[in-house]
Amino acid sequence: MEVKGEIYRVAGPVVTAIGLDAKMYDLCKVGNEELMGEVIQIVGGKTIIQVYEETGGVRPGEPCVTTGMSLAVELGPGLLSSIYDGVQRPLHVLLEKTGGFIGRGVTADGLDHEKLWEFKPIVKKGDHVAGGDVIGVVQETVNIEHKIMVPPDISGTVADIKSGNFTVVDTVCTLTDGTELQMMQRWPVRRPRPVKKKLTPTRPLVTGQRILDGLFPVAKGGTAAIPGPFGSGKTVTQQQLSKWSDTEIVVYIGCGERGNEMADVLWEFPELEDPQTGRPLMERTILVANTSNMPVAAREASVYTGMTLAEYYRDMGYDVSLMADSTSRWAEAMREISSRLEEMPGEEGYPAYLSARLAEFYERAGVAETLSGMEGSITAIGAVSPPGGDFSEPVTQNTLRIVKVFWALDAKLSQRRHFPAINWLNSYSLYKEGLNDWFTENVAPDFVPMRERAMDMLQTESELQEIVQLVGSDALPEEQQLLLEICRMIREIFLQQNAFHPIDTYSPFEKQYKIMSSIMKWGDAAMDALKSGIPSSEIIKMESKDELPKVKFEEDFDGSLNAVLAKMDKEFAALGGK
Repeated sequence: MEVKGEIYRVAGPVVTAIGLDAKMYDLCKVGNEELMGEVIQIVGGKTIIQVYEETGGVRPGEPCVTTGMSLAVELGPGLLSSIYDGVQRPLHVLLEKTGGFIGRGVTADGLDHEKLWEFKPIVKKGDHVAGGDVIGVVQETVNIEHKIMVPPDISGTVADIKSGNFTVVDTVCTLTDGTELQMMQRWPVRRPRPVKKKLTPTRPLVTGQRILDGLFPVAKGGTAAIPGPFGSGKTVTQQQLSKWSDTEIVVYIGCGERGNEMADVLWEFPELEDPQTGRPLMERTILVANTSNMPVAAREASVYTGMTLAEYYRDMGYDVSLMADSTSRWAEAMREISSRLEEMPGEEGYPAYLSARLAEFYERAGVAETLSGMEGSITAIGAVSPPGGDFSEPVTQNTLRIVKVFWALDAKLSQRRHFPAINWLNSYSLYKEGLNDWFTENVAPDFVPMRERAMDMLQTESELQEIVQLVGSDALPEEQQLLLEICRMIREIFLQQNAFHPIDTYSPFEKQYKIMSSIMKWGDAAMDALKSGIPSSEIIKMESKDELPKVKFEEDFDGSLNAVLAKMDKEFAALGGK
């Protein structure tokens, strides 16, 4: 029921209304243009609303109406392949309505209410159904079957269920108490969708990125942060994760990113091929585009919109990866709204509840047993953009207290053209121990010890580099000089990866293991040769060592690697002969 009031004060995206009988988080229509807004504070007879659109020209005295409903998204067939703004308005529909730059006050349904979908029921008359139960399926895309579920707060006995082609607003099932079920349901974005219980993550998210999979894995249902300064590769890393991670559904939230970066995503994703199915990647992707020139209030809502869409597909039993790029821009939106509300500022002007909001967002990720008994997961990966690359600032520090994987991007590495520019000494993963059994069973029995050995060597290299910078590498014992050479190979062959190379962009576990074991094989043979009296200068000159980095770019990887390894054996045999 709509209740009318009038605008009392306008301060940027924050509008104060009087005479409005509203509840917290109610959706409102503000001003003569009916701009969309949400109630965020009620003080006495004044209702404070954050408006999701530009408020320039809106004046006191204009009408303000509450709809009596909170900000909710439409959930049903048609979500995949869609591109939305921060409050689930489809951008292509807005473009058609305005014919150019999207104007104010334009609204559109999140789902197409006219399109017909073929509904196939899987329950029958007389069956008892409860919240989360699947009553039928729709083939949403070629490879994704959309499960039509009973809304979480509804249960009863099926009185009638239909089969055939319907729109998302047609009734497809009726319960004995008269409740009508459609293929679409609405859900408030700030309220987590319920599950039976959360489970412990035990499977890794396979990303095809060697430094992530090999050294700092994230579990399916885990949380990770990618902090880094401007130009260090946050967006490219998140796009790589979106393209190659082995989840069925991807939700990408461009939260406050520059328009040109978001445009790259919008142009590139529809062209990409899904490596798992050979179909277009967009068929399993939802994009939420909320660029830095869009109103800050919608940016604040966009992460909740994206998370609710991810929870909906998790409830169907799918593994979902959610990319938030970037949570710093989200926090800045909170800071601006907080200052407009004249709240007491916390550290660096951010609101005192910054940590609580970040925790609320990340704790909605996880592996869960759904209400219907299926298992689904949401892996949440948030980029953080600390000003000047300062990891001690509040958003980075509060994020690190919550997430279990930290992929630290380093400006110095990016300046040296080492990509992905993830610093292997500052990064960590708290999932490693829990995933060790999976790696041992599914990759190789010696994968975990080899990874730990590589990390120890890189740590030792860092300590030796301090001495090298003072006195030069020639002053080191030959064994340590050889160790530096092995570490250089680990860095340049294994850790460096070209996101834009058609073959090197994705590296399956089998390939990762073979690359690392080849480096270790050369290293062990080199140390043995050194112990037998061969000088390190001769060992380092070997041709096979210089050919090894080229192997990862070859289409016939196994054939090329075997040829290099055979040459390596011959060269070491010849050295032994000397």
